[in-house]
Amino acid sequence: MFQGGPTAPPGRVPKRGFRVPFAVETVPINVGVLDAFPANSVVDEAALRRARLVQGQDVRIKILGDGELTKPLTVHAHGFSRTALEKIEKAGGKAIPLSGEPATTEGS
Repeated sequence: MFQGGPTAPPGRVPKRGFRVPFAVETVPINVGVLDAFPANSVVDEAALRRARLVQGQDVRIKILGDGELTKPLTVHAHGFSRTALEKIEKAGGKAIPLSGEPATTEGS
């Protein structure tokens, strides 16, 4: 009777990889991209979606410091790099962090 043998190397390699089923994607957006918005405007998730910079559901937005910002903007995002905060404040704008927790209802 045949007992089998060791599995060949291609059989030991995962076929489709692994993905966390409920992972929240983080979308990086550079400060230079925000310079396209009008001065003194509010840049939030809705504005970024209208500009097609954010797509998908359940995403977190992080503003990074690459590029220059010449206008004061009020930016709402889940995260900011240190250089992005400096550039937004230097241009006369505000950086307002959003909480990353989804809305929940307690009790019923």
